[in-house]
Amino acid sequence: MNLRIAILDDLDNIAHLHATSWQENYNEVLAESYLKKEVFKDRLAVWTERLNNPVENQLVLVIEQYEADKTNIFCGFICVYGNNHQQYGTIIDNLHITGDSKGKGLGTQLISAAAQWADKHYQDSGIYLEVLECNHKARGFYEALGAKNEATAYWYTPCENKVKEFIYAWSMPKELIKNN
Repeated sequence: MNLRIAILDDLDNIAHLHATSWQENYNEVLAESYLKKEVFKDRLAVWTERLNNPVENQLVLVIEQYEADKTNIFCGFICVYGNNHQQYGTIIDNLHITGDSKGKGLGTQLISAAAQWADKHYQDSGIYLEVLECNHKARGFYEALGAKNEATAYWYTPCENKVKEFIYAWSMPKELIKNN
């Protein structure tokens, strides 16, 4: 496995995986027309901005698998913003793994790397993420890593739906690191 900081050449892979993940997991909360016709263009615009104009507290990592022919296969990514929230701290804004790479511990590797980065740069701050109520697999994954469901909030989707989400948090990055 190769874990590294994302570069502009990763743009299409990141945007495509993000869009695909939304199509697979959020079809009950995002409009069908958005998921069929707009999600890729929307995610491409978001990631074009993020990779071309990163803010100071942003970290985007990708994970790849080495193949026998020395090519790298894109397997997933994580995006983190350090000290993003006064109460909860550093946010894990996105974590997505390709379908054929799930169940291999790659999400845990990405979270561990993000927590180590947060511990190095924002150690006096907690770490958290927002996960949709309907995303039961993700909620179970974060709970297995020791996250506590701290609050309920709402996400206003790109297609103007209001969706219930939960804020899962760890009090410090070290707490997440020790649970990996």
